[in-house]
Amino acid sequence: MSVVEVEPSVAVELFGDRIELARQFAAALTEHGEERGLIGPLELPRLWTRHILNSVIAAPLFHGSVADIGSGAGLPGIVLAIARPDVQWTLIEPMERRVTWLNEQVTELRLDNVEVLRARAEDVRLPVGFDVVTARAVSALRTLIPLTAPLVRDGGELTLLKGMNAANEIEAAQKQIKKFRLSDVRVETLGESVLPETTRVVRAVVR
Repeated sequence: MSVVEVEPSVAVELFGDRIELARQFAAALTEHGEERGLIGPLELPRLWTRHILNSVIAAPLFHGSVADIGSGAGLPGIVLAIARPDVQWTLIEPMERRVTWLNEQVTELRLDNVEVLRARAEDVRLPVGFDVVTARAVSALRTLIPLTAPLVRDGGELTLLKGMNAANEIEAAQKQIKKFRLSDVRVETLGESVLPETTRVVRAVVR
Protein backbone atom coordinates (compact mmCIF):
# COMPACT_ATOMS: atom_id res chain seq x y z
CA MET A 1 0.00 0.00 0.00
CA SER A 2 1.45 3.35 -1.02
CA VAL A 3 1.92 6.06 1.57
CA VAL A 4 -0.61 8.84 0.98
CA GLU A 5 0.53 12.44 1.28
CA VAL A 6 -0.93 14.49 4.11
CA GLU A 7 -2.80 17.54 2.86
CA PRO A 8 -0.44 20.54 2.93
CA SER A 9 -1.69 23.50 4.97
CA VAL A 10 -1.53 25.81 1.94
CA ALA A 11 -4.36 23.83 0.30
CA VAL A 12 -6.94 25.62 2.45
CA GLU A 13 -5.55 28.97 1.39
CA LEU A 14 -5.69 28.08 -2.31
CA PHE A 15 -9.14 26.42 -2.35
CA GLY A 16 -10.84 28.63 0.22
CA ASP A 17 -14.42 27.60 0.89
CA ARG A 18 -14.11 24.90 -1.80
CA ILE A 19 -11.55 22.90 0.20
CA GLU A 20 -14.00 20.15 1.18
CA LEU A 21 -14.66 19.37 -2.49
CA ALA A 22 -10.92 19.23 -3.11
CA ARG A 23 -10.52 16.83 -0.19
CA GLN A 24 -13.33 14.67 -1.54
CA PHE A 25 -11.68 14.51 -4.96
CA ALA A 26 -8.28 13.72 -3.43
CA ALA A 27 -9.83 10.92 -1.37
CA ALA A 28 -11.51 9.44 -4.47
CA LEU A 29 -8.21 9.51 -6.38
CA THR A 30 -6.40 7.96 -3.44
CA GLU A 31 -8.95 5.15 -3.18
CA HIS A 32 -9.54 4.40 -6.86
CA GLY A 33 -6.89 6.19 -8.93
CA GLU A 34 -4.33 3.40 -9.09
CA GLU A 35 -6.75 0.49 -9.55
CA ARG A 36 -8.54 2.31 -12.37
CA GLY A 37 -5.32 3.24 -14.15
CA LEU A 38 -5.69 6.98 -13.56
CA ILE A 39 -2.49 7.58 -11.62
CA GLY A 40 0.57 5.49 -10.91
CA PRO A 41 1.41 4.11 -7.43
CA LEU A 42 4.37 6.48 -7.13
CA GLU A 43 2.03 9.48 -7.41
CA LEU A 44 0.01 8.88 -4.23
CA PRO A 45 2.78 10.05 -1.86
CA ARG A 46 2.85 13.36 -3.77
CA LEU A 47 -0.77 13.62 -4.90
CA TRP A 48 -1.37 16.99 -3.28
CA THR A 49 2.01 18.60 -3.88
CA ARG A 50 2.75 17.38 -7.40
CA HIS A 51 -0.74 17.23 -8.87
CA ILE A 52 -3.55 18.99 -7.01
CA LEU A 53 -1.69 22.09 -5.82
CA ASN A 54 0.30 22.18 -9.05
CA SER A 55 -3.04 22.51 -10.84
CA VAL A 56 -4.98 24.82 -8.53
CA ILE A 57 -2.23 27.44 -8.37
CA ALA A 58 -3.15 28.32 -11.98
CA ALA A 59 -6.85 28.86 -11.17
CA PRO A 60 -6.71 32.70 -11.27
CA LEU A 61 -5.55 32.61 -14.91
CA PHE A 62 -8.86 31.34 -16.28
CA HIS A 63 -12.11 33.05 -17.29
CA GLY A 64 -15.23 32.52 -19.38
CA SER A 65 -15.31 29.17 -21.16
CA VAL A 66 -12.35 26.83 -20.86
CA ALA A 67 -11.47 23.48 -22.46
CA ASP A 68 -9.08 21.06 -20.78
CA ILE A 69 -7.50 18.74 -23.36
CA GLY A 70 -6.70 15.17 -22.28
CA SER A 71 -8.28 15.57 -18.84
CA GLY A 72 -7.42 12.03 -17.75
CA ALA A 73 -7.84 11.75 -13.99
CA GLY A 74 -9.15 15.33 -13.81
CA LEU A 75 -5.78 17.02 -13.41
CA PRO A 76 -6.10 19.90 -13.94
CA GLY A 77 -9.75 20.03 -15.15
CA ILE A 78 -11.64 18.79 -12.09
CA VAL A 79 -9.30 20.60 -9.70
CA LEU A 80 -9.72 23.89 -11.58
CA ALA A 81 -13.48 23.44 -11.84
CA ILE A 82 -13.63 23.01 -8.06
CA ALA A 83 -11.59 26.15 -7.50
CA ARG A 84 -13.39 28.26 -10.13
CA PRO A 85 -17.14 27.59 -10.08
CA ASP A 86 -17.60 30.89 -11.98
CA VAL A 87 -15.89 29.44 -15.08
CA GLN A 88 -17.49 26.99 -17.54
CA TRP A 89 -15.27 23.95 -18.12
CA THR A 90 -15.32 21.40 -20.93
CA LEU A 91 -13.16 18.35 -20.21
CA ILE A 92 -12.10 16.66 -23.44
CA GLU A 93 -10.84 13.09 -23.07
CA PRO A 94 -10.84 10.23 -25.63
CA MET A 95 -10.54 7.17 -23.31
CA GLU A 96 -13.85 5.69 -22.19
CA ARG A 97 -12.73 4.61 -18.71
CA ARG A 98 -11.37 8.07 -17.98
CA VAL A 99 -14.54 9.70 -19.30
CA THR A 100 -16.54 7.45 -16.97
CA TRP A 101 -14.38 8.57 -14.05
CA LEU A 102 -14.71 12.25 -14.95
CA ASN A 103 -18.48 12.00 -15.22
CA GLU A 104 -18.62 10.22 -11.84
CA GLN A 105 -16.62 13.02 -10.23
CA VAL A 106 -18.75 15.73 -11.82
CA THR A 107 -21.84 14.04 -10.37
CA GLU A 108 -20.41 13.26 -6.93
CA LEU A 109 -18.90 16.73 -6.50
CA ARG A 110 -22.00 18.39 -7.99
CA LEU A 111 -19.96 20.43 -10.44
CA ASP A 112 -22.66 22.10 -12.51
CA ASN A 113 -20.02 24.15 -14.34
CA VAL A 114 -18.48 21.11 -16.09
CA GLU A 115 -19.26 19.21 -19.28
CA VAL A 116 -17.31 16.07 -20.19
CA LEU A 117 -16.78 15.42 -23.88
CA ARG A 118 -15.46 12.08 -25.11
CA ALA A 119 -13.34 12.95 -28.14
CA ARG A 120 -9.84 13.46 -29.39
CA ALA A 121 -8.96 17.13 -29.46
CA GLU A 122 -8.28 17.07 -33.19
CA ASP A 123 -11.82 15.76 -33.83
CA VAL A 124 -13.66 18.44 -31.85
CA ARG A 125 -15.63 20.85 -34.03
CA LEU A 126 -17.53 23.60 -32.27
CA PRO A 127 -19.29 26.65 -33.74
CA VAL A 128 -17.65 28.97 -31.21
CA GLY A 129 -14.13 28.68 -29.82
CA PHE A 130 -13.23 28.69 -26.14
CA ASP A 131 -11.94 31.73 -24.28
CA VAL A 132 -9.06 29.63 -22.93
CA VAL A 133 -7.70 26.16 -23.70
CA THR A 134 -5.48 24.32 -21.23
CA ALA A 135 -3.69 20.99 -20.91
CA ARG A 136 -1.30 19.39 -18.46
CA ALA A 137 1.30 16.71 -19.10
CA VAL A 138 -0.20 15.81 -22.49
CA SER A 139 2.71 16.20 -24.91
CA ALA A 140 5.50 18.49 -26.06
CA LEU A 141 4.45 22.00 -27.09
CA ARG A 142 5.13 21.47 -30.79
CA THR A 143 2.63 18.58 -30.73
CA LEU A 144 0.22 20.29 -28.35
CA ILE A 145 -0.21 23.58 -30.23
CA PRO A 146 -1.88 21.98 -33.31
CA LEU A 147 -4.30 20.17 -30.95
CA THR A 148 -5.22 23.15 -28.80
CA ALA A 149 -4.90 26.37 -30.81
CA PRO A 150 -7.75 25.53 -33.25
CA LEU A 151 -10.16 25.30 -30.30
CA VAL A 152 -9.46 28.85 -29.10
CA ARG A 153 -11.62 31.75 -30.25
CA ASP A 154 -9.93 34.62 -32.05
CA GLY A 155 -8.16 36.64 -29.37
CA GLY A 156 -8.46 33.85 -26.81
CA GLU A 157 -5.62 32.23 -24.90
CA LEU A 158 -3.62 29.07 -24.51
CA THR A 159 -2.69 28.44 -20.88
CA LEU A 160 -0.70 25.21 -20.82
CA LEU A 161 0.75 23.68 -17.66
CA LYS A 162 4.27 22.51 -18.44
CA GLY A 163 7.42 21.28 -16.71
CA MET A 164 10.90 22.64 -16.21
CA ASN A 165 11.68 22.54 -19.94
CA ALA A 166 8.89 24.99 -20.87
CA ALA A 167 11.25 27.60 -22.32
CA ASN A 168 13.05 24.97 -24.42
CA GLU A 169 9.71 23.66 -25.66
CA ILE A 170 8.80 27.15 -26.87
CA GLU A 171 12.10 27.33 -28.76
CA ALA A 172 11.44 23.94 -30.38
CA ALA A 173 7.87 24.93 -31.37
CA GLN A 174 8.63 28.11 -33.34
CA LYS A 175 7.26 26.62 -36.56
CA GLN A 176 3.93 25.72 -34.91
CA ILE A 177 3.77 29.06 -33.08
CA LYS A 178 4.01 30.87 -36.41
CA LYS A 179 1.63 28.53 -38.26
CA PHE A 180 -1.14 28.84 -35.65
CA ARG A 181 -0.63 32.60 -35.22
CA LEU A 182 0.31 32.66 -31.56
CA SER A 183 1.53 35.91 -30.09
CA ASP A 184 2.87 37.03 -26.71
CA VAL A 185 4.18 33.50 -26.07
CA ARG A 186 5.77 33.36 -22.63
CA VAL A 187 6.47 31.22 -19.58
CA GLU A 188 5.00 32.25 -16.24
CA THR A 189 6.18 30.62 -13.01
CA LEU A 190 3.49 30.24 -10.35
CA GLY A 191 3.67 29.35 -6.69
CA GLU A 192 7.08 30.69 -5.77
CA SER A 193 7.32 31.00 -1.96
CA VAL A 194 3.89 29.32 -1.78
CA LEU A 195 4.36 25.76 -3.10
CA PRO A 196 7.20 23.26 -2.61
CA GLU A 197 7.25 22.79 -6.40
CA THR A 198 6.49 25.74 -8.68
CA THR A 199 4.19 25.43 -11.70
CA ARG A 200 5.29 26.64 -15.11
CA VAL A 201 2.62 27.82 -17.50
CA VAL A 202 3.08 28.58 -21.19
CA ARG A 203 0.66 31.36 -22.12
CA ALA A 204 -0.09 32.74 -25.56
CA VAL A 205 -2.76 34.70 -27.43
CA VAL A 206 -4.32 33.06 -30.51
CA ARG A 207 -5.14 35.39 -33.40
